[in-house]
Amino acid sequence: MSGTLTTGTLVVGGGITGLAAAHRLAEAGAPFLLVEALPVLGGKIATERVDGFVVEGGPDCFLAAKPAGIALVRSLGLEGRLRNTDPAHRRTYVRRAGRLYQLPEGITGLVPSRVGPLLRTRVLSLPGRLRAGCEALLPGRGAGEDESIAQFVTRRFGVEAYDWLVEPLLSGIYAGDGEALSLAATFPQLPKLEREQGSILRAMLRRRDIAPGGAPMGFVTPAGGLGEIVEALAARLPGSAVRRGTAVTGIARRAATYRATLADGTTIVADRLLLATPAYVSAGLLEALDGDLARELDAIPFVSTATVSLAFPSSAVPRPLDGYGYVSPRAEGGPVVACTWTSNKFPDRVPAGSVLVRFFIGRSGREAAVRAPDETLVGLATAELAQLFGVTLTPTLVRVFRWHRSMPQYVLGHTARLERIARLAAGHPGLMLAGASYRGVGIPDCIASGWAAAHAALGAIGAAA
Repeated sequence: MSGTLTTGTLVVGGGITGLAAAHRLAEAGAPFLLVEALPVLGGKIATERVDGFVVEGGPDCFLAAKPAGIALVRSLGLEGRLRNTDPAHRRTYVRRAGRLYQLPEGITGLVPSRVGPLLRTRVLSLPGRLRAGCEALLPGRGAGEDESIAQFVTRRFGVEAYDWLVEPLLSGIYAGDGEALSLAATFPQLPKLEREQGSILRAMLRRRDIAPGGAPMGFVTPAGGLGEIVEALAARLPGSAVRRGTAVTGIARRAATYRATLADGTTIVADRLLLATPAYVSAGLLEALDGDLARELDAIPFVSTATVSLAFPSSAVPRPLDGYGYVSPRAEGGPVVACTWTSNKFPDRVPAGSVLVRFFIGRSGREAAVRAPDETLVGLATAELAQLFGVTLTPTLVRVFRWHRSMPQYVLGHTARLERIARLAAGHPGLMLAGASYRGVGIPDCIASGWAAAHAALGAIGAAA
């Protein structure tokens, strides 16, 4: 197919960010065209439903405390479909020296919030526990230069608390290296608490998580998986406004319009350009338009990861885990980052008499395993199950998902880079950048980013009217 199409706003990228932006434009009656390179929409939201199992290839839930996720679900009429993680299995474990230890209760926003559980945890040695508990006695530090997560946590709680409590949780969120990740860009509330209240532990003790108006809290997901959100969004977009299975290969600007070339030879002329693609993809598209902007975008690093989901009869698991799963710290070695016991976390996602587990493989500096054959990844997962839980039977269901350059890394200097990107992008009227690359990697963050870009596009329409 070739030819020329004209539209008001060209949205590039059909992940949750681009879909949220397109949905907002559709609600406002603004003309748009969404282009997605892959034949399916959803990006890293990849839900499979097979033989009674709900298998997530990417994220499996989102944080209800961040309002954009719940707001979108409500607008799609899916609020009644939301399910919380099962509170009966609330525990999470840490692997240390080949054994699993329960994480202390009260880990909030990456760091401990309660002294008692911290002093009793068996994850840390006695000296490590005492050092971590002393955080409540340390003075706070005023505003200063951006520091890494590792520097901050080690300074406040000690090396052992960082290695065995914080780092594994951090890897589960960003698959990143805490020595390189910026505290200001990832958890800006922590330096703010330190500046304002001194001790993080003392500040956390004063906080109470109250659900306003009975709103759902914790982590939630639709009963049929996150794919329900993607499907509902796609159903609300005009079919003529969505192009799938063809990539944008180049972007130019002529007079007051953007001209995008597609892989099938089609040219799209648009008044506004909304890039909901990873920063390195946006960099490639903008190279000819603005080399400086492209270089700043391309400088945001990404990490590749994979997930391996395995199902077994319950009878095949002689030592089941009483919890949501476990995390495996960088200090423990090996490519496995975490394991989620999905059938505990969301019991309705498996048939009766079955167990479903999911392994996360690959983190910053340890991505080689992600490129290994499927059988190698499955072998890593089954070896863990055999060692920790005595599972030796062949799984009845296997699903492997690879996510090449999927996790943006907010390294030291990220916030300053975003300021430079914003200044450069402002030189191109009608250009919007959105997605996980910039100010949040969670699903609600991406939705909010897409909405903000859509609002900017609608504002540009109003200014031109």
